[in-house]
Amino acid sequence: MVNDLIERARSLEKTAVARLIGVFEDSRPAAASDRARALDLLDGAAPDDDPGCTVIGITGAPGSGKSSLLAHLTLALLDDDPALTIAVVAIDPSSTVSGGALLGDRTRMRSPLDERRLFFRSQASATALGGLSPSTFQVCRLLTRLFRCVMVETVGVGQSEADVRHLADRVYLVLQPLGGDEVQFLKAGIVEVPDAFVLNKIDEPAAASSEHHLRASLGLARPFDEVTPAIHRTSARNGEGIDELAAALGDDIRSAPRRSHSDREPHFLLRWVDDEWGRQGRRHLEVDLGGAPALLAQAGGFDRAQVVFDASIRATLHRPSPPGPAP
Repeated sequence: MVNDLIERARSLEKTAVARLIGVFEDSRPAAASDRARALDLLDGAAPDDDPGCTVIGITGAPGSGKSSLLAHLTLALLDDDPALTIAVVAIDPSSTVSGGALLGDRTRMRSPLDERRLFFRSQASATALGGLSPSTFQVCRLLTRLFRCVMVETVGVGQSEADVRHLADRVYLVLQPLGGDEVQFLKAGIVEVPDAFVLNKIDEPAAASSEHHLRASLGLARPFDEVTPAIHRTSARNGEGIDELAAALGDDIRSAPRRSHSDREPHFLLRWVDDEWGRQGRRHLEVDLGGAPALLAQAGGFDRAQVVFDASIRATLHRPSPPGPAP
């Protein structure tokens, strides 16, 4: 049954891809073996000339137009390259009151229902910091083995929403006019993260002033960059700059340096330990198990490292405390 599901997912049947994603979103330790088996099957079935996958991170403040841009960009990219396949993972904020999430980003995407080359998945942030859902990394481990490009739209930006830089090969920051002056950009801290900027809504009157403030802030925030990051001007409303940005993204997909799967794993293993076990778990990982890279190497992969860590810390917690000094 798993083999059949893998084959259907490799042909980009959306139902099969969605069912596999359910396995990768399962946070129970018992699901680790199912994920490892699925990845082994996918890696074993990959052709020798597999071009690999490029992960593009799209981040920006709520209301900057990230979802609307993606709706235009994905269709433009698919039109330009018939061999391209794209998966979009959009993170939607979860309510701190109800715990629910609207998952409304999908309403911006208007792709043909029978287009297998484009897959869309919404995830709730579960109020996690970092801009991603707790299972985004796991889902991307699957999607990068099925699609040529994975685009991750984060929940928002700020000094804590920077996990995407550990996941993506290239990060684009989407800004809108009246987002602040030079000082505000420097205070936000996020200008240090992206590889390129997108000034969206340039049809707005304040766009020229905002572009001036952004360019002025880059010299202060990133003084050691050999090349100044590109600033793309776009309008999702009238289509201006969309083709040029799609061309830049196409170049990134074809030629940007890519992280290996193993390069991404240490950061997200540490995040998983923090989420599941807190400071005690992090101390156990660093002191007793030698840190995330050592555990990954010893266990032979991310999923097996989770199983090893879970068993190890539980054994430590159940171990009797040494007797105290005699009175």
